[in-house]
Amino acid sequence: MEPRDFKAVDEILEQYNCDKQQIIAILQDVQDIYRYLPQDVLAHVSEKTGMSESEIYGVATFYGNFSLDAKGKYVLKVCRGTACHVRKSADVLAKLQEITGLNDKKSLSDDGLFSLEIVSCLGACGLSPVVMVNDTVHAAMTPDKAKDLIADLRAGEG
Repeated sequence: MEPRDFKAVDEILEQYNCDKQQIIAILQDVQDIYRYLPQDVLAHVSEKTGMSESEIYGVATFYGNFSLDAKGKYVLKVCRGTACHVRKSADVLAKLQEITGLNDKKSLSDDGLFSLEIVSCLGACGLSPVVMVNDTVHAAMTPDKAKDLIADLRAGEG
């Protein structure tokens, strides 16, 4: 693996004056760049802020919105709450897994475009079954609609 260019991370750190009291904001901004928190970046943040890596990992693992695992450009969240379950979100999940090649053991598609997460509720029960792609809710999802959604996302990649 090539050494990473930390220029963007250094800009974030400068914005917060390398203040370890701002570690949550720093990690949020770093995650916005990489879509997760890479280990080498956390080591760099540790060095610049004076926090130990274990302290930074403690913050990153405590808050559920942080991820230490690589994410695809499109994070697919499949709701498995009661309303979605009753309306067959399991069939939608199975189709998304088939199309993307993702499963319980593989969280990033080979092309780097997709990550798949199963969530207990997205708070859109009246629209169920629901799949969220990044911050966009897709309602009344079916396996066929899921297939079309993935095809549209791939087509948008050029």
